[in-house]
Order: sequence, then C-alpha cells, then structure tokens
Amino acid sequence: MNEILTGAIVAIYFVIGMFFLRFWRTTSDRFFLLFSVSFLIEGVNRILMGTWSHEMEVSPVFYLLRFLSFSLIIVAILDKNRSRDK
Repeated sequence: MNEILTGAIVAIYFVIGMFFLRFWRTTSDRFFLLFSVSFLIEGVNRILMGTWSHEMEVSPVFYLLRFLSFSLIIVAILDKNRSRDK
C-alpha cells in the first residue's frame, strides 16, 4: 500500500511541476519556473525515498533536497514581491 501511495504522490508532484512549467513557457515569469523546479525536485526526492530502504530515509540527502525545494519556493515568492515593489 505504501508503494501505491508513494507512486501517487510522485505522479502528483510531476503533474504540478509540469503545470507550472507550462505557465512559465507562456509567461516567461521566473516565479513559475522556480515553482516548477521545486515540485520536480520533490518528485525526485520521493522517488529516491521510495526506492531506498527505510533506514536511509533519515539520510541528510533527503533533507537537503527538501531544503533546496522549499528554498526555491521562498526565493520565488520573495522575488515576485520584490519585483512588484519596483
């Protein structure tokens, strides 16, 4: 059951990433590109978590990927708000 749920979560992350990528291609706004990359990184992170053993889930690699993903979201939001102030 865990494998099915992990597969569904990965699929959703990739669908959301492609969704934002489509908006980036039409608008050329960095906000959508950074969100797309963030969700694609989360999808890769979930694939790695699903294929490695449960003992490896506490590995710093997973936390670094999550940190990178969430950092990209924060940078995208700050960048969008900063560019609006100008």
